[in-house]
Amino acid sequence: MKTLIFTRHAKSSWDDLTLSDHERTLNARGRASATAIGKWLQEKGHHPDQAISSNAARCVETWDLISAELPPVEKSSFHQRLYLAAPTTIYEALKQASGDTVIMLGHNPGFGELAMQLAQNHPDHPKFQMYPTAATTVLRFDIPDWSTPFLGTGTVVDFIVPRDLTE
Repeated sequence: MKTLIFTRHAKSSWDDLTLSDHERTLNARGRASATAIGKWLQEKGHHPDQAISSNAARCVETWDLISAELPPVEKSSFHQRLYLAAPTTIYEALKQASGDTVIMLGHNPGFGELAMQLAQNHPDHPKFQMYPTAATTVLRFDIPDWSTPFLGTGTVVDFIVPRDLTE
């Protein structure tokens, strides 16, 4: 059994127009959202043992804030190839994971599209198909390792967006 925590980066800032898209950090709402997602994961007992993320500043910062609320994660990696990646690229990166509970962080539209492809049944939540910033899906897969094909076989355990936690 494997578990995937699939998180889109939190809301980023557009205040500094001299920064490239890759360098943009989170705004105040994004920082609050990432912390709220981390607390929610902790409360629900969803504790990753591996993190795989885009190396964009907003993804790294999202992970830093989420992970501050969780037990330590020994294996964290940040990849250029996940920056604005297509669903197939994200899936191929996940197939190389070694953890039992993996958290992945990245960008839309690839993350939202892959979330829909991974789940055998979509959660009854109006925001799932939009996959807004910091949307997080927890899926379980009945597979021995991540190299086993698993598209369309994930059972959605939980789905949340920050507004569900902050309003």
